[in-house]
Amino acid sequence: MSNSELVYRIGIEMIPKVGSINAKKLIAYCGGAAAVFKESKKNLLKIPGIGNAIASEVVSQSVLTKAETELKFIQKYGIQVLYFTDTNYPDRLKQCEDGPVVLYVKSKNELNFNTDKIISIVGTRKATSYGKSACEDLIGGLAQKGYNPIIVSGLAYGIDIAAHKAAIKHHLPTVAVLGHGLNTIYPSAHKNIAKDIVNEGALATDFPSGTAFDRNNFLRRNRIIAGLADATIVVESAHEGGALITADIANSYNREVFAVPGNITSTYSKGCNQLIKQNKAALVETADDIEFLLGWKPNKNGQGTQTRINFDSFSVEEQSIVNYLREHGENMVDTIAIETGIPVSKTLSALLNLEFAGLVNSKPGKLFTLSTTTT
Repeated sequence: MSNSELVYRIGIEMIPKVGSINAKKLIAYCGGAAAVFKESKKNLLKIPGIGNAIASEVVSQSVLTKAETELKFIQKYGIQVLYFTDTNYPDRLKQCEDGPVVLYVKSKNELNFNTDKIISIVGTRKATSYGKSACEDLIGGLAQKGYNPIIVSGLAYGIDIAAHKAAIKHHLPTVAVLGHGLNTIYPSAHKNIAKDIVNEGALATDFPSGTAFDRNNFLRRNRIIAGLADATIVVESAHEGGALITADIANSYNREVFAVPGNITSTYSKGCNQLIKQNKAALVETADDIEFLLGWKPNKNGQGTQTRINFDSFSVEEQSIVNYLREHGENMVDTIAIETGIPVSKTLSALLNLEFAGLVNSKPGKLFTLSTTTT
């Protein structure tokens, strides 16, 4: 891919007030990021949701200068730019209508965002010893069982940083999703742990460098935390706050939401208890609960390692679907049918057989995922 194409890809979401949904709409209607900036204003105005302000900004091409500056930044610091149609872009985010067009990633190991097990852990910035201990117990418990999930959080004080530290301690990959560009770290007190995260996992954001700090940025950041994962776990939260917003977003994506219960008199357990009481989250106390609720399967030694499948007893369609889910992760029936070229009726029949065989799990929203890691 040429640098000029990358500039267009970076620039598309820099258009003021365009947002991820309209940016993707522009790309779809015009046939590509570069084509958007070459389209006439008259034709741009025919696109649903694109008004005069956005069309004028596109035609002026003023954002491309900023995009060129950003390109120099990412090249200087070795930052990956994952475009939403790329194969290495997180498949889980592709399923989210408002997933970012580009995701900026800093990692020493080029982390695979399409691994089969990813969980997000969020909570209050004023974590108690109970909350920190819960993070340690849940993450340590998963590691002890032999699982190697990516642990996603937001690098904030409290539960976020406790989750990152526990992941690093137990040698699990961890991703910190930032509410700002990769030119800085906020809070600055977490610069050292951010370096460890780059070594053990990744820093990720959809904000270009130099983005000013703003509370709304961190709310927007939460959609990525929720969208990257199979499940979002709220460890501690007051009756309002960013963690509950992240839980709501995860529910809107038809993702699993779990909450750690707490003392009914504790301010920072009110949000978790509320989620459970309102059936917006399943109660989790241990790693066993996560394993059960997500359908993870340990091997005979009790370790959550890979299981080989003998394909001899399965149809060609069933094999194709397993291979597709292994590569792309959780997906909807219609998407599986389209991507594999199998008619929807046969796809449904094959998924049912695979579910009876214990190889596939069904989830709300007509979503299906492998119930075990396959090789």
